[in-house]
Amino acid sequence: MMAAPTFAPATDTMSAFFCSLDHEGVLAVHGVDAAKFLQGQLTCNLNYLNAETSSLGARCTPKGRMLSSFRIVPLADGFALAMARELIEPQLADLKKYAVFFKAQLADESAAWVRFGLSRGDGALLALGVDLPSADGSVARHGELLAVRLPGERAELWVPVSAADGLHQRLAAHLPEGSLNDWLLSQVRAGVAQVFGATRELFIPQMLNLQSLGGVSFKKGCYTGQEIVARMQYLGRLKRRLYRLRLDGGELPAPGSELFSPVHASSVGEVALAARSDGGIELLAVLQDNAVEDGRLHLGSLEGPALQLLELPYTIDADRDIQR
Repeated sequence: MMAAPTFAPATDTMSAFFCSLDHEGVLAVHGVDAAKFLQGQLTCNLNYLNAETSSLGARCTPKGRMLSSFRIVPLADGFALAMARELIEPQLADLKKYAVFFKAQLADESAAWVRFGLSRGDGALLALGVDLPSADGSVARHGELLAVRLPGERAELWVPVSAADGLHQRLAAHLPEGSLNDWLLSQVRAGVAQVFGATRELFIPQMLNLQSLGGVSFKKGCYTGQEIVARMQYLGRLKRRLYRLRLDGGELPAPGSELFSPVHASSVGEVALAARSDGGIELLAVLQDNAVEDGRLHLGSLEGPALQLLELPYTIDADRDIQR
């Protein structure tokens, strides 16, 4: 009989810092039909959004595989979707095929926004006049500044590039500047994975625990891939999901790197997101449940570096999740 997995506690905390989020781009959808158009394309429910709320979400193939994941933020005349920069062009080209039937205009607005990530940066936000509520996904505005609350004592600060002069210096007066690795480590510790170019069409939303992070609605109408996503949730057929792990040193694994276990002769999962920490490397990976139960996990091959399971900062509750 396989032993139950042993998890190290998720007690790490991040220092306060800010950094640029230039690894991501922004896909914008404007127009009177923007919400109607996106409602049939995305896993999240746009009826739940307003000027004070944002959401995680995904866009899937008809087979439920994620083409992109993003945070969607309402704008005055539409929505902005922040996602891995390399996904913007293919998503834009694909979405434009369907947008011709709606009064909606799509554009790559990556160059129109300056975005910063803040860890434990509420004092800096208040100094800028932004009073951001504590609930995950909350949105607050002050002038042309837009702030979004993220899990794990984090926030994003958006500003149109036309109004960005001096914002970096103003943030630096209140917070030390960190690196993108610092930000990705805070994201790993918050248990929030995302799709990159290397993992496009590899995962369904539940494999990244997106349903437990508010990024999948089971109450909305149809969207592309909805049948597969709903079947996985209601019939309980999902055998792979996201876990947090630790690796002692070595080369930082790229998204899509394979993990192995003696339970199977082939790969039992893939890295979704990884970052360096003081103690080595921390990562999020999608793994087969029986390999996790066995506990013997290795990166790259059966002879590769061993991985240790860490706790996630949230629980998976199927009954709760289907109420979204």
